[in-house]
Parts: sequence; C-alpha cells; structure tokens
Amino acid sequence: MKARLDSIDWQILKELQEDGRITNVELARRVGISAPPCLRRVRALEEAGLIRGYRTLLDEKQLGFEVTGFVMVGLHNQTEADLVAFENKVNEWSIVRESYIISGEFDFILKCIAPDLESFQNFIIRDVTATPNVDTVRTALAIRRCKDHPSVAITKGQAD
Repeated sequence: MKARLDSIDWQILKELQEDGRITNVELARRVGISAPPCLRRVRALEEAGLIRGYRTLLDEKQLGFEVTGFVMVGLHNQTEADLVAFENKVNEWSIVRESYIISGEFDFILKCIAPDLESFQNFIIRDVTATPNVDTVRTALAIRRCKDHPSVAITKGQAD
C-alpha cells in the first residue's frame, strides 16, 4: 500500500536523502515547521518504514576496492525454496553489495565490489559457480560509474 504523505513529509524525505546528518532544527527550518513537530514527523516516517536507516557513503576506490562487477546468475530450478536458498547464500557473501531477483534470461543480478580482479575472479569460481543449483553465470565489469544517486527521485511536485 502506498504511503499517504503530505508535502511536508515529502520535503523531509528529500532533505534527509540529501543530508542524513542534518540537525532536526535545520531540517525543520528548511521544511518550514518548528523543531518538535518535525521530529515527530521524522519518527513517524521511521516507524512506518519509509526511512529504512541512515548511512555514510564511502568512496570504494579510495579505500582500495578497485573492481565493480556484476554477476548474472541463472538457477537450474526456480521454486520458492530454491530462490530463498540462493538468497541466503548471497547474504553470506560480503563481496556482494546489492542483489536482485530479476526477470528474463537470468534469475539474479549481483553487484560486487572487490579489491582487485583476482579477488572478483576467485569469488566467481570458488563461491558462485560452486553453489548448488547454479546453472549459468555471466559477469560484466564496470568501466566507469556514470551516475550515482542511491536514493529515490523525489520530484518538485511531491515536495511542494
């Protein structure tokens, strides 16, 4: 069910996406309300699950993670139990930073961040292809990131 949000809620979400470290006083000023009701709204948005958490975005390259790779995985069987079993395995792999069940030729796509090509290759060979029920594995290496907006596109109309 889609959440019913007013324009102030949308503005709060937009501001928090842009700066999760903003103070409640500054957030309230930006959205045009006083601090106590702003804090109540933020807490309500958190409790409703619309705000899932707060994170610090790191520059992986500066931390020594040079390779971003995508792994497309096809399974032999796609029963719910098989999908859940593979999901559970994916959750054990720290190299996988995002994972999606997808439609089409493959069942899963995994976004991986690795320190180097050898680590990525070893992960594919030792972990992915060795996992029970894995049928097909295809990989693609990222050449360059062209867009990086890990957030929801909140339009001006929603936040007005």
